[in-house]
Amino acid sequence: MDQILIGKGEQPVYLLAKYGNRHGMVAGATGTGKTISLLVLAEGFSRMGVPVFMADVKGDVAGLAAPGVLNDKIQQRVAQTGVEGYASEASPVIFWDIYGKSGHPVRATISEMGPSLLARVLEINDTQEGMLEIAFKLADEQGLLLLDFDDLRALLGFISENKSEVSSQYGLVSTQSVAAIQRAMLALEREGGTALFGEPALEINDLLRTDLSGRGIISILAADQIVLKPRLYSSFLLWLLSELFEHLPEVGDLDKPKAVFFFDESHLLFDDAPPALRQKVEQVVRLIRSKGVGVYFCSQFPDDVPGEILGQLGNRIQHALRAYTPRDQKAARTSAETFASNPKLDVASVISQLGVGEALVSTLQEKGVPMPVERALICPPRCRMGAITPDERAAVMGRSPVGGKYDKPVNRESAFEILGRRAAAKQPAPQEAGGAQAQKPPEKRGVIGDMLWGTSRRQGMVETLAKQTVRTVGSQLGRQIMRGVLGGIFGGSRR
Repeated sequence: MDQILIGKGEQPVYLLAKYGNRHGMVAGATGTGKTISLLVLAEGFSRMGVPVFMADVKGDVAGLAAPGVLNDKIQQRVAQTGVEGYASEASPVIFWDIYGKSGHPVRATISEMGPSLLARVLEINDTQEGMLEIAFKLADEQGLLLLDFDDLRALLGFISENKSEVSSQYGLVSTQSVAAIQRAMLALEREGGTALFGEPALEINDLLRTDLSGRGIISILAADQIVLKPRLYSSFLLWLLSELFEHLPEVGDLDKPKAVFFFDESHLLFDDAPPALRQKVEQVVRLIRSKGVGVYFCSQFPDDVPGEILGQLGNRIQHALRAYTPRDQKAARTSAETFASNPKLDVASVISQLGVGEALVSTLQEKGVPMPVERALICPPRCRMGAITPDERAAVMGRSPVGGKYDKPVNRESAFEILGRRAAAKQPAPQEAGGAQAQKPPEKRGVIGDMLWGTSRRQGMVETLAKQTVRTVGSQLGRQIMRGVLGGIFGGSRR
């Protein structure tokens, strides 16, 4: 199958597989059918063999894991849209959840998240973000793994205790900024956000799976709780997008995408985002196409996405906008202006007259030319259009191929343990028999230069570093290139 039937107007409307990586948008007011369009696209990509990642903000996307019910209304819509071989069926699904309740735990390490995105998660200011930059730089140079909040807290404590020497080598350390970061960490910890940080960290290959029949597995992130922390939600998805960008090789234009990424509630990405972040998101959206990844934004209003990005979205599904307020009217005009014109349609008027399950659709056709916008009935999905029960979710998780890999946390040696041993070594040694002192560590060469004194400690550090995977280490040249492309916004001081 090389195309997805989205719906039918005067003619059937298809999304061609070879242009699936040209990105897209699904927009419309609440209750107009956006979720149905998302389900149709996700099912279609999965049936092509394309892995999909999407967030489940309201709980109804999880219906992809269960077959739908073929009733009279569905049969009528099937006949109206001309779907061939329609049958109710479930899609292969893996459930994920940052909190580890409604899906397998999904984690990232502090080092992988980087100082810029971590600062956004903690909702701290630019001065405090500068302190994080110092902390990450010190950790990089001293070989300290930052895996979870315990590691970052230990490192900040070390910096505060040795601020004079750290300041002389890395820049002025402000104890007030350190304290502000620690308070932000406590607030996030109280809300359960620290569950995101730790190991085993998510391996991107586990989002690029197909099942035994060749269908792309749909990874669904339970987002009903994390979306209440908008910056944590958007920062995590940005990190995930940047990991896909870094992980995948250049492939150019393929017969079908390597993966498709749906960014629901995409306005959260840009709310209060600094200009530099918007610019980097634009760069990633533009560049990730050559990695074979399609990015699809979903929001109520098309102008929730900046114009620089909106102009890169070749596939558009616009559900009804209710033009009750000046804001709504402006959004309707903006949407109408971005479609390829159709002399038979007054888009600006029609956009407020669409019924539930109708949409204005325009996709890229042969040679990448956008089709004239079409008013279409959206096809019914084959899956359940609604939530699943806890027992059904548990059954899906029970047969998941990744449960044994991620369900149990791992706590290996990192900054917390290393700095803890160093602090203990500074304590006076107990008197041995005969009054002799226990062996002292070698003569120090300064606090920073001697953080890892002792042969056994150096050997332990070598073993720890040797065990890191390519994802957490990578080549130094590759990391430098990534920081050059992304400007440190996503990667930061990562290893």
